[in-house]
Amino acid sequence: MVRCRIATLLQSLLIFSAMTTCEGAYAKYAQKLLTDLMTNYTSALRPVEDTKTILNVTLQVTLSQIIDMDERNQILTAYLWIRQVWFDAHLRWDKDEYDGLDTIRIPGRYVWRPDIVLYNSADNHFTGPMDTNVVIRHDGQMMWDSPAITKSSCKVDVSFFPFDGQQCRFTYGSWTYNGNQLDILNAMESADLADLVENVEWEVLGMPVKKNVVQYGCCADPYPDVTYTLKLKRRASFYVFNLLIPCVMISFLAPLGFYLPADSGEKVSLGVTVMLALTVFQLLVAEIMPPSENVPLIGKYYIATMTMITASTALTIFIMNIHHCGPDAKPVPKWAKKVILQYMARMCFVYEVGENCMSVEPDRQEPSLISNTNCTMNGQVGPGGADSIIINGQETVGSVITEEKEEIEILSPLGSMGRNPTNHYSTWKSDIFLDCGESRDPMRCRKGGVSEGERKDEVLPCNTRANDGSLLHNIEYIASCYREQRATQKRTGEWKKVAKVLDRFFMWMFFVMVFFMSLLIMGKAI
Repeated sequence: MVRCRIATLLQSLLIFSAMTTCEGAYAKYAQKLLTDLMTNYTSALRPVEDTKTILNVTLQVTLSQIIDMDERNQILTAYLWIRQVWFDAHLRWDKDEYDGLDTIRIPGRYVWRPDIVLYNSADNHFTGPMDTNVVIRHDGQMMWDSPAITKSSCKVDVSFFPFDGQQCRFTYGSWTYNGNQLDILNAMESADLADLVENVEWEVLGMPVKKNVVQYGCCADPYPDVTYTLKLKRRASFYVFNLLIPCVMISFLAPLGFYLPADSGEKVSLGVTVMLALTVFQLLVAEIMPPSENVPLIGKYYIATMTMITASTALTIFIMNIHHCGPDAKPVPKWAKKVILQYMARMCFVYEVGENCMSVEPDRQEPSLISNTNCTMNGQVGPGGADSIIINGQETVGSVITEEKEEIEILSPLGSMGRNPTNHYSTWKSDIFLDCGESRDPMRCRKGGVSEGERKDEVLPCNTRANDGSLLHNIEYIASCYREQRATQKRTGEWKKVAKVLDRFFMWMFFVMVFFMSLLIMGKAI
């Protein structure tokens, strides 16, 4: 047992000493190789044996993350891994002479590196790739992997914001070497997106690469470059829920201003409030958009909605002016009665109380002002019977008091306006109450302010000629005033109905406009 343990311990010591010897030998050969390679080597010159030889550099880009897209300043910030591969004719060795050592890694500043830069860089400090090590193979192949955070200029087209897509280009090329000295090749047909970190705002659709050979006006030699085109599509959910849907909901409030009663006093205030709310959203969009001639889609929607609200507010003011037409207003024109009060009223479902869409309100039959009245002066009954009054032998037709079939209200004995359900007519004149009853008795005159007992002794015959003309004049004056009042009320009511029909018409029209505008912009999201 003891001998086995001693044998195991000795074996372990031998293995450890062999490994230490190999590592020491490897480090010794690596140091010797680096010394031999750097002897008479300069990093200032292009590493070719013949100056007429074109040095090929293979470029490969890996997109790791999209850090930021600044639409207003049109700058894309991205995190890239850049790999450059070329052959150095002065850094070759026979690996058998160095104990099979075929690869070494040394700082990049010790060797020559191509001056490939990002042409469309927008970085203030002009920082290039990180100074990492270079991997050198025994056949002279140089591989330089370096991460870089780049800020590149990107032409942003916001015509369809927030349902837009952008194409940002990364153009790499040599800053000093022309195509006869250094050529750039593509390692792959597109950038490597395997290690891409997903962005919350942008979706990467692809990053194809294309080689270009450009001949500038300053120089006769061609200059090759490699352009990576990053295709992005915006994730519009954030803007739909925070900018678009509130705007659509506010837009549907604008037509409701026509539904408010004209006497509420809030019709114009609602339009102005909606206008201010949309202005706030318009300012939010303007802050993140670049100041270009291309107006974004959501901006066009805001402008169209604000124009519609402005028009609705102006129409509301016009309709309120129609609604509040005073007694001096002209009658409603015949064409307006036919077009607005008949056709448009039925189209917009505007009916009077008691009407419906199938029937029309019938004309109300009003009783005549004085019917079956045996009111006589000087005890005479007119030949016209119930519809005439004889004053001092002269017949006065009831049409003096009534006109056609107007809704005439008769003075009650208390002097108030109202319909008298009976055939009793009475009025006051010069503190004398004139009573025309249903009986065929002569009309009696009673003094006002006298008690019932005193009235029995104060009944006077009303057959004096002095009061006849004054009484008729007063009756005609009252009837004339009432006819004018009823005509004014009828004229004002017609104008109010015209305003109501116009309100409903414009409400439905603006609802249709808002619906189609919202449907159009929502269709871009699908």
